Amino acid sequence: MSKMDDLTRSTCPYCGVGCGVLLRKTDTGGLEVKGDPDHPANFGRLCSKGLALGETVGLSGRLTAPMINGNTKDWDSTLQLVADRFKETIAKHGPESVAFYLSGQMLTEDYYVANKLAKGFMGTANIDTNSRLCMASTVAGHKRAFGTDTVPGTYEDLELADVIVLTGSNLAWCHPVLYQRILAAKAQRPQMKIVVVDPRRTATCDGADLHLAIASGGDVALFNYLLAETHAQGGVNAEYVNANVDGFDAALEAAQACDVSQTGLSDADLQAFTKLWLSSEKVVTVFSQGVNQSVSGSDKVNAILNCHLATGRIGFAGSGPFSVTGQPNAMGGREVGGLANMLACHLDLENADHRHAVRQFWDAPEMPQAAGRKAVDMFRAVGRGDIKALWIIHTNPAVSMPDADAVRKAIAGCDFTVVSDVTGQTDTARLATVVLPAAAWAEKDGTVTNSDRTISRQRSVLKAPGSARADWAIIAEVGRRMGWVKAFDYENPAQIFREHAALSGIAGGFGRDFDISNKADLGTQDYDALQPFRWPDAAKQGGRFFEKGNFFTANGKGKMLPLSARSLAAPVTEAHPFRLNTGRNRDQWHTMTRTAKSARLSAHLAEPFLEIHPDDARDLGIQSADLVGVRNATGSAILRALITDRVGRGQTFAPMHWTGETAPSGRIDALVPDAVDPISGQPESKAAAVAVTRYNAQWYGFAVSRHDITPDCAYWAKSRTDKGWRCELAGVDTPEDWVQSAQRLFGLTDLSMQSVHDPKKGGFRVAFFGDHGLEAALFIAPKPVAVMRDYLAELPDQAITGQAPADRVDTGPVICSCFGVGLNTIINAIETGGLGDVDQIGAALQAGTNCGSCRPELADILANLKTPIAAQ
Repeated sequence: MSKMDDLTRSTCPYCGVGCGVLLRKTDTGGLEVKGDPDHPANFGRLCSKGLALGETVGLSGRLTAPMINGNTKDWDSTLQLVADRFKETIAKHGPESVAFYLSGQMLTEDYYVANKLAKGFMGTANIDTNSRLCMASTVAGHKRAFGTDTVPGTYEDLELADVIVLTGSNLAWCHPVLYQRILAAKAQRPQMKIVVVDPRRTATCDGADLHLAIASGGDVALFNYLLAETHAQGGVNAEYVNANVDGFDAALEAAQACDVSQTGLSDADLQAFTKLWLSSEKVVTVFSQGVNQSVSGSDKVNAILNCHLATGRIGFAGSGPFSVTGQPNAMGGREVGGLANMLACHLDLENADHRHAVRQFWDAPEMPQAAGRKAVDMFRAVGRGDIKALWIIHTNPAVSMPDADAVRKAIAGCDFTVVSDVTGQTDTARLATVVLPAAAWAEKDGTVTNSDRTISRQRSVLKAPGSARADWAIIAEVGRRMGWVKAFDYENPAQIFREHAALSGIAGGFGRDFDISNKADLGTQDYDALQPFRWPDAAKQGGRFFEKGNFFTANGKGKMLPLSARSLAAPVTEAHPFRLNTGRNRDQWHTMTRTAKSARLSAHLAEPFLEIHPDDARDLGIQSADLVGVRNATGSAILRALITDRVGRGQTFAPMHWTGETAPSGRIDALVPDAVDPISGQPESKAAAVAVTRYNAQWYGFAVSRHDITPDCAYWAKSRTDKGWRCELAGVDTPEDWVQSAQRLFGLTDLSMQSVHDPKKGGFRVAFFGDHGLEAALFIAPKPVAVMRDYLAELPDQAITGQAPADRVDTGPVICSCFGVGLNTIINAIETGGLGDVDQIGAALQAGTNCGSCRPELADILANLKTPIAAQ
């Protein structure tokens, strides 16, 4: 049932794990959230982001009515404008002059209607998605090896494997629930071995038996080495290969010729990896963005698949290659053909029979015959003026695309841009001609598909604010207004789901893998009550593919490919000597339009940072908490230095979450070149070459306020607190009057204040007081400000000192976001309670007992209590 007493079953809107959640609307209009113990993805467990979902549904900043050029309008005139402009643009310049850019945040039903409108009725294949940035290389690799974009295994395989290889995946932070499932299995079977392949020492390494600190771009060389050694040591499954695989000899020859030194690994590490790989047939290789986001991403995927095909380690319990997706519905987008080179239901756009069948099914006027522009090329075309009408839905490409400054400029210069989103306060929405208010998670109904092909329902429990509408309804209404009334005459998402399921039956008739046509007659009530299900029927090989071959290729055999390592797109040089890796923070999501609303999620790492090795920092004269300038020919950024040996010499890492709304100089994708994989079109987001220097600010600041803060200086980064806002600041120009600057910063002019100014030492402090006590405070110093930030975020009346009184407990910066446990609390418990391991900390404080992603930090605190916690 979808309802359980007053609880509503739904699905978490974050990563591709697809965790089930139970939702309850509160009397105040808020939302209580807990894990669904019956959902097969998570069995009740949630990560810190999932636990905080109820804190992110507030209506602050929500878009509640359509906007045209910044002015509020009604739906009728706005949608008529959208329909007319797209129709006129196609009539004048052809279907190639319009484009859609979608998101894995969309539900499958939304995705389906958008794909149908673009490809079937507007006649353009220029419809791509931000999933191009996270898993397009996996799609390409799967299709080359299997004939279709098929994920062979299931989550259960992670628990049944004897060896798990995690490559290019910080699973502990990016997919915490899966990581905890693996650790729980390892606790039950200590003989299970975990290998992590990653240039950085991440939180995922905490549970690993072997960490391979591979050189950037060395993955093809590593898995080529593994294939060659597997053959040399008699590990090839000749029976499986002879019966089910083509291309073995050529793939092996290429692997044997590959230069293993490109891995940057020692002989001992390589031999240890090979020994573990050959020690058991039950091996799962989990791969994610570190593999996909590369100019050789497709080859990296196929190098992994080669090893599994050569050994027959695919399709049976506890074994197989496993791509984990970054977004909640990246897989659903793949199923409906949301990418520029795909048709719905895993059919091929460039296959005439497939096109004809889909066109007949839709009764569509025309279909594009060739792939459209993929994401990077799409925005290049926007910049050139080739694309003149653009519709962006639930994504923020002005921040998240590579060469983000160029993308921002392209969108700003586009003749007509529509943005559908829950807020108009994003870097992208601020550039649009039309902004449409869309329903948010917990306000809309539909389905999503997770990384192991499990389809789950997302259900509405809150009313959408103002006149916000579901995405499918907005898109369908534009389709009707463009003249295609019958094709887009949808009344509810259940009707769309039935159509999608019926189309999948046609795909099944072509021998495609995706076929859910047994759900094509699902009634609306049954759709409302739909329980999670995995395709294909779980009775078939336990829901797995390829144990006995039966690939979706012309001859039914899997394909091994001859591969050689490709150079990185941006070589390091004397001018740009550092390799920049980008990725995610533990508690944040994409460009933070949702997670930034939660004070708890913002408390762990509150500003953008650059991880840099201690020796590199010393050579550059950079000290902990300094600001650093990062630049290359593509762009520049200012970040807080986080000095750590988690990265090697010459390596740096920065998270990708900050925007013009939260930290304009922290937009890290402005430094990522737009080089792409030639097969998948996925950009290389983890190997830019950059220069790093100490940023010589003349002053540093820290501010807290009950109300929003409007900084105007070279560097600032703001985040929410339980009482309001906090903000880090720095500048190269010193204001003549700090009081006036503070008043402008906070928007306060009439409140009483206290201030302390020390011109000799360059220090300044001011606090503003109102009827409710402290309203705001600003602290300025010539060096990074040394104050108790977490204490000040509570807006205490004694703020002017910047320090907590002696009788006040300062819990310190948050380490465990799930339970809000601070560093000082943890240290005090260790020292006074004699706690000796992470489990004892958990028993005493709960820290690390939920999603477990803070456990590596707890271990570090235990190991060395004197290690400074930077970037807080």
